[in-house]
Amino acid sequence: MGALSASINLPFVPEEYDEKEDYFSTEGLEANALYRMLPANAKEYVKHAPHLLEYLQIFPVNTFGIPLFFSELKRDLKGLESPNLIYPVSDMTFIHIFPDENDVRNFYIPIEPSFLHSVAELLPHVEKKLVDFIDSFEDDPITDKERTEVLKRVLREITYIRGFDEEIETLTSEKSEKKGIKDKINTFLSTDFTEKKEQKKAGLPAIPTTPEGKIIVTQQEYQSIEYLLIRDKIQMGILEPFLNDENIEDITCDGVGPIFIEHKIFKGLKSAVEFRASDEIDEFVIKMAERIKRPLTYRDPIVDATLPDGSRINIVYGTEISKHGSNFTIRKFSEEPASILNLIEWKTTSYMVAAYLWICLEFGMSLFVSGETASGKTTSLNAITGFLPPENKIVTIEDTPELTVPHKNWTRQVSKGKGSGEGEGGAVTMFDLLRAALRQRPNQILVGEIRGSEGAVAFGAMQTGHPVMSTFHAASVEKLIQRLCSDPINIPMTHVDNLNIVIIQSAVRRPNGDMVRRMLSINELVGYDPDSGGFSFVAMFVWNPITDEFDFTGRGSSFLLENKIATLLGIPENKRSEIYLEVDKRARILERLHKAGYTRFWDLYDMMTKIKKQGLLKIEI
Repeated sequence: MGALSASINLPFVPEEYDEKEDYFSTEGLEANALYRMLPANAKEYVKHAPHLLEYLQIFPVNTFGIPLFFSELKRDLKGLESPNLIYPVSDMTFIHIFPDENDVRNFYIPIEPSFLHSVAELLPHVEKKLVDFIDSFEDDPITDKERTEVLKRVLREITYIRGFDEEIETLTSEKSEKKGIKDKINTFLSTDFTEKKEQKKAGLPAIPTTPEGKIIVTQQEYQSIEYLLIRDKIQMGILEPFLNDENIEDITCDGVGPIFIEHKIFKGLKSAVEFRASDEIDEFVIKMAERIKRPLTYRDPIVDATLPDGSRINIVYGTEISKHGSNFTIRKFSEEPASILNLIEWKTTSYMVAAYLWICLEFGMSLFVSGETASGKTTSLNAITGFLPPENKIVTIEDTPELTVPHKNWTRQVSKGKGSGEGEGGAVTMFDLLRAALRQRPNQILVGEIRGSEGAVAFGAMQTGHPVMSTFHAASVEKLIQRLCSDPINIPMTHVDNLNIVIIQSAVRRPNGDMVRRMLSINELVGYDPDSGGFSFVAMFVWNPITDEFDFTGRGSSFLLENKIATLLGIPENKRSEIYLEVDKRARILERLHKAGYTRFWDLYDMMTKIKKQGLLKIEI
């Protein structure tokens, strides 16, 4: 991506500071009064990222105090009323959460190496020399990692970093005494009369260079240039700090104005990064679309796509259909999905609910997670995939890839719109992929979301013995059945009970004002009653909003446990009630794994696989 225009609007009046201070040496740091006041973890960050101390120098610490420093954010920070804290999102980038006493949204301030050092005059010269020098490479770098290494290497060759005690006049008038510079490099670094004439013609401002043609920069300027080149040429430009922040769920730009985010800990925040004119954001979204190979035009002004890190993005281009200017929304992708124990920590579900789902999924029950937008459906569906037997073959079908299955035998299929992506060819719909999946002999089929005609194929798959798991957009079991039996899905009412379990999930507001996600109920679909013309279902678990716990209301009346699963196990009818003891046992196993620290998605799956291999899950009744 090329250099992208956006502004930083600080929510405080910056303090003045001495730009000539040396933050790059131990002696310089120790001489700084503010550095000496920092806690130990903050000092370590500053040693590796001196621009962080520069930011703290302009921050009014006398008014607001020194921000708290966290290496990672915990959920217990949700209770902070006026958060003033800093945490890292990469080696060189930090985030400052700063309170706004006049608004419900606090500030989100990315602290980057380029934050305080304007290199606008230097960058055109650097880019020109980069182009000349890189053109001489015989092999083009292919991967982003290779491109990054090339940029760093060339930047080192075309710049001279002056020390704090070196004067520019001396460097520009005297010849460099450094040896070992290759003739080829000197050729490209040459600043002869012709090159200066070209720069003048191009309107480039004069900058100091050494006699060999190297651009003279300070250590801060060099760090800023290197960061910006990689961020804007290889990565996702001004969005990079947001995309690196694993605490962010959604990134939204509504047009001219600030970028808004939804934060896992601090909920709705407004960024200090903002667009001040329509043409700025137009330029940004056009280059972002080019980066993901989905170009925008006035004829095709809407793009739904996936970013390189797996996040989902929707872009609307131009003022004709978006009156505040181009806009975009990004649903962040998490590299490591939440585990079922993470969901239990967040009280989205409970050990008993998880244990019940564990048994049901192990024995091939079909399941939908249903709820409104942003209720956490996909997160929950992904978390419970760890309960599927490790030896199973799993096929996932999605329009944008979000599901991450821990199983080794996993086929991942993504639909393709007409003309999207590289190459030519028509559209490949989720309907097409689902039909193809039935020929691949999967043990389970996971569908990202059932919305249309693929629903009929999914229920056909259930009828032929292929367990299906999916998300669905409905706020209750009644609404779900209504939508299944209406256009465009049109499932016959008598076929709906091929779906065994429906989890209803929602984002609910607690008495303290927090918005949380909860599985409101876990329901078994029983069947169609021709006499009443209705469909019956039984709630196995119901969330109690008063206690914020899950009541096992279906204990002793589970059709799936007592009739389907107990029958598969060959349990005599007079002992079928004892299967509930297996739910209790698995709940205790999950609780012990939690206490032992196996909360991460992959760690938990590995331990559950070992537990099964050791025969600890064998049901003996």
